[in-house]
Amino acid sequence: MWEYCMAEEREGGYDESGHCIGTPEVELPSPTRLKWDLSPECLETITNCVQLAQNILNDVDLRIFMHDMYGKGFIKTCKISPDAYIQMALQLAYFRSANKFCLTYEASMTRLFRDGRTETVRPCTIESSAFVRAMDDRSISNSEKISLLHKACLVHQRGIQNAMCGMGIDRHLFCLYVISKYLEIDSPFLKEVLGEPWRLSTSQTPHGQTARLDLKKHPECISAGGGFGPVADDGYGVSYIIAGEDIIFFHVSSKKSSLETDSSRFVRHIEKALDDMKQLFIQK
Repeated sequence: MWEYCMAEEREGGYDESGHCIGTPEVELPSPTRLKWDLSPECLETITNCVQLAQNILNDVDLRIFMHDMYGKGFIKTCKISPDAYIQMALQLAYFRSANKFCLTYEASMTRLFRDGRTETVRPCTIESSAFVRAMDDRSISNSEKISLLHKACLVHQRGIQNAMCGMGIDRHLFCLYVISKYLEIDSPFLKEVLGEPWRLSTSQTPHGQTARLDLKKHPECISAGGGFGPVADDGYGVSYIIAGEDIIFFHVSSKKSSLETDSSRFVRHIEKALDDMKQLFIQK
Protein backbone atom coordinates (compact mmCIF):
# COMPACT_ATOMS: atom_id res chain seq x y z
CA MET A 1 0.00 0.00 0.00
CA TRP A 2 2.79 2.42 0.92
CA GLU A 3 4.70 1.69 -2.29
CA TYR A 4 1.53 2.10 -4.36
CA CYS A 5 0.75 5.47 -2.77
CA MET A 6 4.33 6.72 -3.25
CA ALA A 7 4.28 5.67 -6.91
CA GLU A 8 0.89 7.31 -7.46
CA GLU A 9 2.12 10.57 -5.97
CA ARG A 10 5.21 10.56 -8.18
CA GLU A 11 3.29 9.71 -11.35
CA GLY A 12 0.13 11.73 -10.69
CA GLY A 13 1.32 14.62 -8.60
CA TYR A 14 -0.52 17.76 -7.58
CA ASP A 15 -1.60 20.98 -9.25
CA GLU A 16 -0.48 24.48 -8.21
CA SER A 17 -3.24 24.72 -5.60
CA GLY A 18 -2.11 21.49 -3.95
CA HIS A 19 -5.00 19.35 -5.19
CA CYS A 20 -4.46 15.95 -6.80
CA ILE A 21 -4.27 16.07 -10.58
CA GLY A 22 -7.22 14.32 -12.20
CA THR A 23 -10.99 14.37 -12.29
CA PRO A 24 -13.01 12.72 -9.50
CA GLU A 25 -14.83 9.65 -10.81
CA VAL A 26 -17.50 9.67 -8.10
CA GLU A 27 -19.19 12.36 -6.04
CA LEU A 28 -18.56 11.45 -2.42
CA PRO A 29 -21.31 12.21 0.11
CA SER A 30 -20.63 14.68 2.89
CA PRO A 31 -19.55 13.05 6.15
CA THR A 32 -22.18 12.64 8.86
CA ARG A 33 -21.29 12.70 12.52
CA LEU A 34 -22.32 9.54 14.33
CA LYS A 35 -24.22 9.86 17.60
CA TRP A 36 -23.62 7.15 20.20
CA ASP A 37 -25.93 6.10 23.04
CA LEU A 38 -23.58 4.47 25.55
CA SER A 39 -24.44 3.22 29.01
CA PRO A 40 -22.31 4.16 32.05
CA GLU A 41 -21.07 0.55 32.23
CA CYS A 42 -19.94 0.67 28.60
CA LEU A 43 -18.16 4.00 29.11
CA GLU A 44 -16.36 2.61 32.16
CA THR A 45 -15.23 -0.44 30.16
CA ILE A 46 -13.96 1.78 27.35
CA THR A 47 -12.01 3.93 29.82
CA ASN A 48 -10.43 0.85 31.41
CA CYS A 49 -9.48 -0.57 28.02
CA VAL A 50 -7.90 2.71 26.95
CA GLN A 51 -5.83 2.78 30.14
CA LEU A 52 -4.79 -0.86 29.65
CA ALA A 53 -3.72 -0.15 26.06
CA GLN A 54 -1.82 2.95 27.19
CA ASN A 55 0.04 0.96 29.85
CA ILE A 56 1.06 -1.65 27.27
CA LEU A 57 2.19 1.08 24.86
CA ASN A 58 4.22 2.89 27.53
CA ASP A 59 6.02 -0.36 28.38
CA VAL A 60 7.41 -0.84 24.86
CA ASP A 61 11.11 -0.15 24.43
CA LEU A 62 11.55 0.30 20.67
CA ARG A 63 14.79 1.03 18.82
CA ILE A 64 15.10 1.39 15.03
CA PHE A 65 18.54 0.67 13.60
CA MET A 66 19.61 1.38 10.03
CA HIS A 67 22.62 -0.77 9.19
CA ASP A 68 24.26 0.88 6.18
CA MET A 69 27.79 -0.53 6.40
CA TYR A 70 26.73 -3.30 4.02
CA GLY A 71 23.65 -5.21 2.95
CA LYS A 72 22.58 -8.13 0.81
CA GLY A 73 25.00 -7.08 -1.94
CA PHE A 74 28.01 -8.08 0.17
CA ILE A 75 26.23 -11.07 1.73
CA LYS A 76 25.55 -12.58 -1.70
CA THR A 77 29.27 -12.37 -2.54
CA CYS A 78 29.78 -14.67 0.45
CA LYS A 79 27.47 -17.19 -1.27
CA ILE A 80 25.02 -17.13 1.64
CA SER A 81 21.30 -16.46 1.78
CA PRO A 82 20.83 -12.91 3.17
CA ASP A 83 17.96 -14.02 5.42
CA ALA A 84 19.96 -16.94 6.85
CA TYR A 85 22.98 -14.66 7.34
CA ILE A 86 20.91 -12.12 9.30
CA GLN A 87 19.34 -14.86 11.40
CA MET A 88 22.80 -16.11 12.36
CA ALA A 89 23.77 -12.54 13.28
CA LEU A 90 20.70 -12.36 15.53
CA GLN A 91 21.68 -15.66 17.19
CA LEU A 92 25.17 -14.31 17.81
CA ALA A 93 23.82 -11.01 19.14
CA TYR A 94 21.39 -12.72 21.53
CA PHE A 95 24.02 -15.11 22.89
CA ARG A 96 26.43 -12.26 23.55
CA SER A 97 23.67 -10.24 25.20
CA ALA A 98 22.13 -12.97 27.37
CA ASN A 99 25.00 -15.49 27.57
CA LYS A 100 22.60 -18.27 26.56
CA PHE A 101 20.55 -19.50 23.62
CA CYS A 102 16.78 -19.27 23.42
CA LEU A 103 13.83 -20.61 21.47
CA THR A 104 13.66 -18.43 18.36
CA TYR A 105 10.72 -17.82 16.05
CA GLU A 106 10.89 -16.79 12.41
CA ALA A 107 7.73 -16.49 10.33
CA SER A 108 7.58 -18.31 6.99
CA MET A 109 4.87 -18.09 4.33
CA THR A 110 2.88 -21.14 3.19
CA ARG A 111 1.55 -19.59 -0.02
CA LEU A 112 2.01 -22.85 -1.93
CA PHE A 113 -1.24 -23.99 -0.28
CA ARG A 114 -4.73 -22.65 -0.68
CA ASP A 115 -5.55 -20.38 2.28
CA GLY A 116 -1.98 -20.95 3.50
CA ARG A 117 -0.78 -18.41 6.04
CA THR A 118 2.36 -18.99 8.07
CA GLU A 119 4.56 -21.69 9.56
CA THR A 120 7.35 -21.38 12.10
CA VAL A 121 11.04 -21.68 11.32
CA ARG A 122 13.32 -22.33 14.32
CA PRO A 123 16.65 -20.54 13.63
CA CYS A 124 18.29 -21.72 16.87
CA THR A 125 19.78 -25.08 15.83
CA ILE A 126 22.72 -27.28 16.78
CA GLU A 127 24.58 -25.87 13.77
CA SER A 128 23.81 -22.22 14.56
CA SER A 129 24.90 -22.76 18.17
CA ALA A 130 28.20 -24.25 17.00
CA PHE A 131 28.84 -21.21 14.81
CA VAL A 132 27.95 -18.76 17.59
CA ARG A 133 30.24 -20.44 20.13
CA ALA A 134 33.07 -20.52 17.59
CA MET A 135 32.85 -16.80 16.89
CA ASP A 136 34.36 -15.84 20.24
CA ASP A 137 36.81 -18.75 20.36
CA ARG A 138 40.23 -17.42 19.36
CA SER A 139 41.59 -20.93 18.89
CA ILE A 140 39.30 -21.43 15.87
CA SER A 141 40.47 -20.01 12.53
CA ASN A 142 38.41 -17.70 10.33
CA SER A 143 38.13 -20.38 7.65
CA GLU A 144 36.65 -22.80 10.21
CA LYS A 145 34.20 -20.15 11.40
CA ILE A 146 33.15 -19.46 7.81
CA SER A 147 32.60 -23.19 7.28
CA LEU A 148 30.43 -23.36 10.41
CA LEU A 149 28.48 -20.31 9.23
CA HIS A 150 27.81 -21.94 5.85
CA LYS A 151 26.62 -25.14 7.53
CA ALA A 152 24.32 -23.22 9.88
CA CYS A 153 22.86 -21.20 7.00
CA LEU A 154 22.24 -24.30 4.89
CA VAL A 155 20.37 -25.93 7.77
CA HIS A 156 18.37 -22.73 8.19
CA GLN A 157 17.49 -22.63 4.48
CA ARG A 158 16.30 -26.23 4.62
CA GLY A 159 14.14 -25.28 7.58
CA ILE A 160 12.56 -22.48 5.56
CA GLN A 161 11.97 -24.76 2.56
CA ASN A 162 10.37 -27.39 4.78
CA ALA A 163 8.12 -24.80 6.40
CA MET A 164 7.02 -23.42 3.02
CA CYS A 165 6.20 -26.95 1.80
CA GLY A 166 4.06 -27.84 4.81
CA MET A 167 6.76 -29.88 6.51
CA GLY A 168 7.25 -27.62 9.52
CA ILE A 169 6.36 -28.87 12.99
CA ASP A 170 4.72 -26.02 14.90
CA ARG A 171 1.37 -25.79 13.11
CA HIS A 172 1.06 -29.59 13.35
CA LEU A 173 1.79 -29.41 17.08
CA PHE A 174 -0.82 -26.68 17.50
CA CYS A 175 -3.35 -28.79 15.61
CA LEU A 176 -2.66 -31.71 17.95
CA TYR A 177 -3.12 -29.34 20.89
CA VAL A 178 -6.52 -28.17 19.58
CA ILE A 179 -7.62 -31.77 19.04
CA SER A 180 -6.45 -32.75 22.54
CA LYS A 181 -8.57 -29.95 24.00
CA TYR A 182 -11.59 -31.03 21.98
CA LEU A 183 -11.18 -34.66 23.08
CA GLU A 184 -10.39 -33.52 26.65
CA ILE A 185 -7.10 -35.42 26.59
CA ASP A 186 -4.36 -34.12 28.87
CA SER A 187 -0.99 -34.15 27.08
CA PRO A 188 2.07 -33.30 29.21
CA PHE A 189 4.18 -33.38 26.03
CA LEU A 190 2.09 -30.74 24.24
CA LYS A 191 1.93 -28.60 27.38
CA GLU A 192 5.70 -28.62 27.64
CA VAL A 193 6.54 -28.10 23.99
CA LEU A 194 3.96 -25.34 23.48
CA GLY A 195 4.55 -23.71 26.86
CA GLU A 196 8.15 -22.64 26.28
CA PRO A 197 8.33 -18.89 25.55
CA TRP A 198 9.67 -17.48 22.28
CA ARG A 199 12.20 -15.08 23.75
CA LEU A 200 13.43 -14.06 20.31
CA SER A 201 10.60 -13.50 17.84
CA THR A 202 11.75 -12.44 14.36
CA SER A 203 10.33 -11.77 10.93
CA GLN A 204 11.63 -10.34 7.67
CA THR A 205 9.38 -7.71 6.12
CA PRO A 206 9.62 -7.72 2.31
CA HIS A 207 10.65 -4.53 0.55
CA GLY A 208 9.77 -3.70 -3.04
CA GLN A 209 6.48 -5.58 -3.35
CA THR A 210 5.45 -3.76 -6.51
CA ALA A 211 7.24 -3.03 -9.77
CA ARG A 212 6.09 0.58 -9.77
CA LEU A 213 8.80 1.99 -7.52
CA ASP A 214 12.46 1.59 -8.53
CA LEU A 215 14.40 2.12 -5.30
CA LYS A 216 17.71 2.33 -7.17
CA LYS A 217 16.43 5.37 -9.05
CA HIS A 218 14.61 6.76 -6.02
CA PRO A 219 16.64 5.81 -2.91
CA GLU A 220 14.89 8.56 -0.97
CA CYS A 221 11.78 6.36 -1.06
CA ILE A 222 13.37 3.52 0.91
CA SER A 223 11.21 2.85 3.95
CA ALA A 224 12.22 1.53 7.36
CA GLY A 225 8.85 -0.22 7.49
CA GLY A 226 7.35 -1.31 10.79
CA GLY A 227 7.83 -3.80 13.57
CA PHE A 228 6.05 -5.66 16.35
CA GLY A 229 6.30 -6.17 20.08
CA PRO A 230 8.02 -8.98 21.99
CA VAL A 231 6.12 -12.24 22.43
CA ALA A 232 7.64 -13.01 25.84
CA ASP A 233 7.81 -10.58 28.77
CA ASP A 234 11.58 -11.08 28.93
CA GLY A 235 12.17 -11.35 25.18
CA TYR A 236 12.70 -9.33 22.01
CA GLY A 237 10.66 -8.71 18.89
CA VAL A 238 12.92 -8.15 15.86
CA SER A 239 11.57 -7.14 12.47
CA TYR A 240 14.08 -6.54 9.70
CA ILE A 241 13.92 -5.22 6.16
CA ILE A 242 16.57 -5.87 3.52
CA ALA A 243 16.26 -2.57 1.64
CA GLY A 244 18.23 -2.57 -1.61
CA GLU A 245 21.82 -3.78 -1.82
CA ASP A 246 23.42 -1.82 1.01
CA ILE A 247 20.88 -1.19 3.78
CA ILE A 248 19.22 -3.39 6.40
CA PHE A 249 16.66 -1.93 8.80
CA PHE A 250 16.05 -3.48 12.21
CA HIS A 251 13.10 -2.79 14.52
CA VAL A 252 14.01 -4.10 17.97
CA SER A 253 11.40 -4.09 20.72
CA SER A 254 11.29 -5.29 24.31
CA LYS A 255 9.51 -4.40 27.54
CA LYS A 256 10.81 -1.61 29.75
CA SER A 257 9.49 -3.49 32.77
CA SER A 258 11.82 -6.43 32.08
CA LEU A 259 15.15 -6.48 33.90
CA GLU A 260 16.53 -9.01 31.39
CA THR A 261 16.18 -7.03 28.18
CA ASP A 262 17.38 -3.72 26.75
CA SER A 263 16.61 -2.83 23.13
CA SER A 264 19.51 -0.36 22.82
CA ARG A 265 21.95 -2.96 24.13
CA PHE A 266 20.61 -5.58 21.73
CA VAL A 267 20.96 -3.20 18.78
CA ARG A 268 24.62 -2.68 19.68
CA HIS A 269 25.11 -6.45 19.74
CA ILE A 270 23.46 -6.79 16.32
CA GLU A 271 25.76 -4.12 14.91
CA LYS A 272 28.83 -5.83 16.40
CA ALA A 273 27.73 -9.26 15.19
CA LEU A 274 27.25 -8.04 11.62
CA ASP A 275 30.66 -6.34 11.66
CA ASP A 276 32.42 -9.40 13.10
CA MET A 277 30.82 -11.67 10.50
CA LYS A 278 31.94 -9.39 7.69
CA GLN A 279 35.51 -9.38 9.01
CA LEU A 280 35.58 -13.18 8.69
CA PHE A 281 35.40 -12.87 4.91
CA ILE A 282 37.65 -9.83 4.63
CA GLN A 283 40.45 -11.32 6.74
CA LYS A 284 40.27 -14.93 5.50
